[in-house]
Amino acid sequence: MVGIIETVTNFAIYLIENLGYWGVFIGMTLESACIPLPSEVIMPLSGFVVYRGEMSLLGITIVGAVGNLIGSWIAYFVGLKGGRPFLEKYGKYVLISPKKLDMAHEWFDKYGHEAVLISRVLPIIRTFISLPAGIAEMDLKKFSIYTFVGSLPWCFVLGYIGFMLGPNWNIIEEYFHYMDIVVVIAVVILAVYLVHKYWRDY
Repeated sequence: MVGIIETVTNFAIYLIENLGYWGVFIGMTLESACIPLPSEVIMPLSGFVVYRGEMSLLGITIVGAVGNLIGSWIAYFVGLKGGRPFLEKYGKYVLISPKKLDMAHEWFDKYGHEAVLISRVLPIIRTFISLPAGIAEMDLKKFSIYTFVGSLPWCFVLGYIGFMLGPNWNIIEEYFHYMDIVVVIAVVILAVYLVHKYWRDY
């Protein structure tokens, strides 16, 4: 597992240090197309490059969100054209397990189209939510808006963390699981607030 993480990290470093904004775009596109290249590495590293004065925080945020959108379109159309049987047959080649599909499906079924927006700040689910959205033939315009808007805060926060950490940006790898917990708690609080607001207004 350590070897895989190191390989992925080195690939992300190569992309961004050699291609700049294009590297951010390619990395985030691959991640959202269900290729195992975590944004938790890409965006903090991009933030470090911002720290060095070679890119801007706004720039990496927008480019990262656009990459997320393009990659999500790819996954969406795979789900739309191939369906669940196709993904179960061929998904294993890009580490899409039935368990991950089930998790994304449960979120989509439980929260509807809003799951596409909310899940963009949830590790794992954010990567695979596009597949059930495509299978369910979600309206592409709404899918695109939710995906882009939901990706902006995720890209900004991770990029900002990398910027603040400076040359120690890679320390974030040690805290992936803690970040997941914090994000999940934040989303739960947001969901409770929205439900409370809905029932109060209703």
